Amino acid sequence: MKNFASDYAAVIILAVMAILLVGSAWNDSAIMDELSHISAGYSYVTELDYRINPEHPPLMKMLSAVPLLFQNISFPVLSDAWQKDVNGQWDLGRIFLYESGNDADSIIFSARVPVMILSLITGWLLFLWTRRRFGNRVGLLTLAFFAFSPTVIAHSRFVTTDFGATFAFLIGIVGLVNFLENPSWKSARYAGILFGIAQLLKFSAVLLAPIYVIVFICWLLAKRYEFQHTYGAYLKHLIPKFIFIFVVGALTIFPLYEYATWNQPPERQKHDTSLILTSYATGPKSLQEACTHIRNLSRCPAELVIAGSDKPILRAYSEYLLGVLMVTQRSSGGNTSYFLGKISNEGSHWYFPIAYALKEPLPILIMVMLAFYLSLHRFQHVRRFSWDATGTWIEQHIVEFSSLTVIAVYWLFSIKSPLNIGIRHVLPTFPFIYLLTSVQIVRWLDENNIHSKDTIVGWFKEAGKMALSYIAKHYAIAILFLWLVLGTLFAFPNYLSYYNELVGTDNGYRYIDDSNYDWGQDLKRLKDFADDRDIQTIALDYFGGGSPKYYLGDRFVPWQSSRGPAHGWFAISASFLQGATGTPVPGLEIRPEDTYSWLRGQAPVARAGTSIFIYQLP
Repeated sequence: MKNFASDYAAVIILAVMAILLVGSAWNDSAIMDELSHISAGYSYVTELDYRINPEHPPLMKMLSAVPLLFQNISFPVLSDAWQKDVNGQWDLGRIFLYESGNDADSIIFSARVPVMILSLITGWLLFLWTRRRFGNRVGLLTLAFFAFSPTVIAHSRFVTTDFGATFAFLIGIVGLVNFLENPSWKSARYAGILFGIAQLLKFSAVLLAPIYVIVFICWLLAKRYEFQHTYGAYLKHLIPKFIFIFVVGALTIFPLYEYATWNQPPERQKHDTSLILTSYATGPKSLQEACTHIRNLSRCPAELVIAGSDKPILRAYSEYLLGVLMVTQRSSGGNTSYFLGKISNEGSHWYFPIAYALKEPLPILIMVMLAFYLSLHRFQHVRRFSWDATGTWIEQHIVEFSSLTVIAVYWLFSIKSPLNIGIRHVLPTFPFIYLLTSVQIVRWLDENNIHSKDTIVGWFKEAGKMALSYIAKHYAIAILFLWLVLGTLFAFPNYLSYYNELVGTDNGYRYIDDSNYDWGQDLKRLKDFADDRDIQTIALDYFGGGSPKYYLGDRFVPWQSSRGPAHGWFAISASFLQGATGTPVPGLEIRPEDTYSWLRGQAPVARAGTSIFIYQLP
């Protein structure tokens, strides 16, 4: 009965989340990455050809393509973007959605449905796992954080691999913990399958490998005290099974990549792979030059990928490794972005901490800080440090330790990377932050601070203080939770551009843009604005995956700063506006004609959604 009540509460929370997901996604135009991801996924499923968007693994894109199989859709197989271009993802996406006679809105929303379903499954899995480990209240509080986080909601309804990464790390850690506590070949096989599935969802899931190794080594050290006399036998029993996890993971990757490349001509795959890897380096001779210090050229990763790209069996793994190399190159190369008034391609170590502080709701931040304080407070009461006690803690708190390891490794990697294009890149750590916070909060609520007293009067006084403290703590958490729920409901439908009360959603673009605020989601709302006011012509500088021509027709006039002042109705995406008006870091130049100097002093008369600024110029 107790679990039934918590199940019922969890279903209600997820039902509210589902309503928010569907309602907020309904009128969002295609965001930038959907332009390539939707067409790529459809091509994998229908054409069995992986020439489009190899930078991301196939599973999320293929899942999103499933609802499209039940629609009458024309795919542009005769276009140059498909026939001739190397990874012509952006042109193909534009032609597929907007220039092939398809219903773009139906395709976009249908493709988002599997992502939304996966987010609800993730929430349910997170709830069940945390409840089994820590009880009903921890499970429900963790789920509530997850379901009412605007950032989680924002990226749980777009056809990208970002939420796939969140699911990937959750199932990856669930599989690892289950293996460590039940070290059999069967549990190793399950953990390997989950590890492999994670690799098919997002390439950042390769970070699970070092996370697994760190957790495994610490687990072995912890077990040293339990198996003092049979430790060698224990290692021989466990280490082969741990290695088996990665073997199964590698085998799990093969079938989906083999399917997605089945009809791709081997010569085309090798041609594209060679050009992509050459272009991702510094020039035509860069691959050879990069390997000159290695006696055996076959050891060069890029050369290995190219060599296997037209070979049976190896083709699938070559395509997978091509994506890994592309992501590695992009992560190390950075991306030009706007951050706190500056335009930079070098990245900032402060990017993700500040983005997290501004994008997560204040009640969640308050509870995270409270949980952190409570953890430090408890640690200070440890009389003395010992490896024995640490090992015992790791063994008894393997979920918390694994969660801490995920957060530490993932955030360290993200902070060091110059690729600063969105808080979404640390989204996989959110469920683990919520779990650790919930554990500490519930433990704090249950604390009994009453001390033994020599007299009955003293005991009653202490009991009264405890009761008042108990009530106050529960009221405080209830108020924070109510604040969280109401704040998220009132933010509807602008979850992508949500910023907490420290700066406010309306002002968020002044701090960090791109997928934190403006990803092209408001183009259909601009169309509604133009329709309501019967606007005949509107100049537009738009950033995103939508097609202004498709939605605005002949009313749309493409515009850029260098064309000089626009007249009449003019609209511009926040990302382009901030990118033009921000201060470039030394070494990065912005041409004066690209700075929208003629727009300074002009105030927008309206916004389409939150991210497209609308002006009426003389």
